[in-house]
Amino acid sequence: MTDALEITPVYGPLRGRIRPPGSKSITNRALVCAALADGNSTLRGALASEDTHVMAEALRQLGVSVQGEAEVLQIRGCGGAIPATQAELFVANSGTSMRFLTALAALGQGKFRIDGTPRMRQRPIDDLLAGLAQLGVHAESELDNSCPPVLVHAAGLLGGKATVRGDVSSQFLSGLLMAAPYASRRIELTVDGPLVSQPYVRLTLGVMRSFGIDLPEHDLNHFVVPTGHYRGRVYDIEPDATAASYFFAAAAICGGEVTVDGLARDSSQGDVAFCDSLAKMGCNVRYESNSITVSGPPSGGRLRGVSVNMNAISDTAQTLAAVALFADNPTIITGIGHIRHKETDRIGNLAIELRKLGAEIDELDDGLRIIPRPLHGATIETYRDHRMAMSLALVGLRLPGVVILDPQCTAKTYPRFFDDLATLVQSSE
Repeated sequence: MTDALEITPVYGPLRGRIRPPGSKSITNRALVCAALADGNSTLRGALASEDTHVMAEALRQLGVSVQGEAEVLQIRGCGGAIPATQAELFVANSGTSMRFLTALAALGQGKFRIDGTPRMRQRPIDDLLAGLAQLGVHAESELDNSCPPVLVHAAGLLGGKATVRGDVSSQFLSGLLMAAPYASRRIELTVDGPLVSQPYVRLTLGVMRSFGIDLPEHDLNHFVVPTGHYRGRVYDIEPDATAASYFFAAAAICGGEVTVDGLARDSSQGDVAFCDSLAKMGCNVRYESNSITVSGPPSGGRLRGVSVNMNAISDTAQTLAAVALFADNPTIITGIGHIRHKETDRIGNLAIELRKLGAEIDELDDGLRIIPRPLHGATIETYRDHRMAMSLALVGLRLPGVVILDPQCTAKTYPRFFDDLATLVQSSE
């Protein structure tokens, strides 16, 4: 793929169906649980992308057998005993891998260093380190700046009580939860303050349950995790709901009807709720047992601006912002202040790129106000952020002259994105 990609506009409604690749969030959680489990596991429908590749490779560096590179992975569980006594782990810009592996490495015996890209070295991790310290783990920021690289001087997870902040990333809590059954004694975790991205914590609990550790979900601010072991199994991974949001949004922007196979209203992934926002904007959403279909506004209808708190589904905020450009009135997105700490500042830098396209943008502390104005083409900087590339590429389906820089950054979670988007467009012609 080239360093820049101009999106070809669609002159007519989209009609087609697609099945996105497996969920990144589920794949990386399942890899952790399978690696720690007793016995062997097979993950079917796993995502093959940079984020999952670095997780699988890190597990290999820790001595866990992970075979397969595509959609089917075989893992020989280590029974909670990390084989390696030292390792240098590189996670690129995978936040899930950094947070999950830091907690997992604490179960070992030895010294482990976890590093990533320059952007990863700017992403906060001190709250996780503080939580581990309360559980008897010596883990530190190598540069003493509350960010990676992380050094874990592992001697096992003692257990006990810990408090972890919930307002920066739910991945801190998820990492601790997945490692917790292998502590020397039970762990009691309390979340300090509001917990962002709650559906991802429920997703963590769901994967843990599938591998044999069942925790109650009635209170996401307090958990008591008894000691136990995961059990290896065959595990099917559903398509990525965040990836699906781009195709649902394409139907909203272009009109027509797009069906995503493999997802349903009761999906374990909270991001299917993105469709609720599209329904409020005037789209029709149809849920079936194994598919979701979004239709653009009826003939002659227009998209309506909405006011929506996207805290629970913040990975789809950029997607909704792209749709909001084509609405009749302003859209206000709130509750997403924590996404400033993602692959890029997803509020500030998104505002910059939306203004390039002609929109009027008010940047809020925890979100954006998007005021539609006459649009024009622009060259979009992606900041090495896969979601910036995929979401703003959708604007080019309606607007000539939209050029996406560094389109290959989508390899982080969706290497085939532009191929799949082109296939959907061609099936509509």
